[in-house]
Amino acid sequence: SPEPPRPVAGMLAQFKGPATLKVAASRIRDEGFSRWDVHSPFPIHGIDRAMGIRPTILPWLVFGAGMTGAVVALLMQWWMNAIDYPMNISGKPLFSLPANIPIIFEVIVLFSAIAAFGGVLVLNRLPQFSHAVFSAERFRRVTTDGFLLVIDAADPKFDEAATRTLLESLEPDGIETFRETANGRGLPTVLVWGSVVVVALALLPPLLIARARGAKSASPRIHIIQDMDFQPKYKTQTAGPLFADGRAMRPPVPGTIADGQLDDDPYFDRGYLVLGRDEKGEEIRDYFTTFPIRVDMATILRGQERFGIYCAPCHGLVGEGGATGIVSIRALDREEELWVLPRSMHAKVVREQPPGELFNTITNGKGRMPAYGPQIPVEDRWAIVLYEKALQRSQNATIDDVPEEDRPHLR
Repeated sequence: SPEPPRPVAGMLAQFKGPATLKVAASRIRDEGFSRWDVHSPFPIHGIDRAMGIRPTILPWLVFGAGMTGAVVALLMQWWMNAIDYPMNISGKPLFSLPANIPIIFEVIVLFSAIAAFGGVLVLNRLPQFSHAVFSAERFRRVTTDGFLLVIDAADPKFDEAATRTLLESLEPDGIETFRETANGRGLPTVLVWGSVVVVALALLPPLLIARARGAKSASPRIHIIQDMDFQPKYKTQTAGPLFADGRAMRPPVPGTIADGQLDDDPYFDRGYLVLGRDEKGEEIRDYFTTFPIRVDMATILRGQERFGIYCAPCHGLVGEGGATGIVSIRALDREEELWVLPRSMHAKVVREQPPGELFNTITNGKGRMPAYGPQIPVEDRWAIVLYEKALQRSQNATIDDVPEEDRPHLR
């Protein structure tokens, strides 16, 4: 039996150019049609007014999405940093608006972009992969020289005979009635099933994560990127069958010394000689009173540079100690109970110390002061001591420190 005719999907009228199309659009607008559109090879100035299209609400959608993104980013960072996982980093506040601005900006851009992209599709009822107008013969010239006006059969005012009479009164070049396609206006079957598969696969990772968090398992976690997690190695303090004693950790080989750590020069590497031990078993030290490095302006300037990096933060730029260094000021502002104010390098007990003793203090620490030997090379430690002695002399100079030929100028 012959296939029954498919229902009418709409009616199309073709016009000679943009001017006649605009006139026709104004007429259709005045007739009160709501489900219709115009198509042309290029944008037509003023066609939106002729069609009675109101200003789009897309800017408001983008604005609302941006403000929503700002609130979401702000609350997210507040919850993470101040509530869920607070961390005290140098006494900084757990929540600070300036620190959150970059993330707020990025989320505003993200939400706004999604709203703009999705809003354009929704407001224009896109995508339409199988619209019935695509089957119209005259619609094939829409990208070449076709100026078309299309009225959808779903319009409440659409009547096939009355609509044709109305379009004929507009004196078009031609009128064509098009019908629904065999597949209708739904999404293609391939696209539907493809979307289902993509959504199902996208749900797998969060489901696996939820399962791993909610259920305990003796199996190791899945490592997509292996890194060094499963390399052949022995961990600290574990057994190892490779050696006869069964230990994975190996003691240092007797008699070996790490590169650059021979330290066989007590003058240069320690700053003192050990003369013996006292009744308590403690070393009797003879600190050197001279420098094992070149004493010149270049060395002093090097010491000044290193002093500014390692010493000034606590002792101050001129070694006054107390609350002159930025670290001491910060500790006092935070009311650190265990903080001890650094001693002034100009105190008599410090000024009287020989260079070797000052070098030892920098190397191994003293009292609350930590050891800086692992951080500062030996030459730089001696340069710091040299600069420290120069600082002490600058703050505690006497007439004896002035050459005799210059003393008359001081009177």
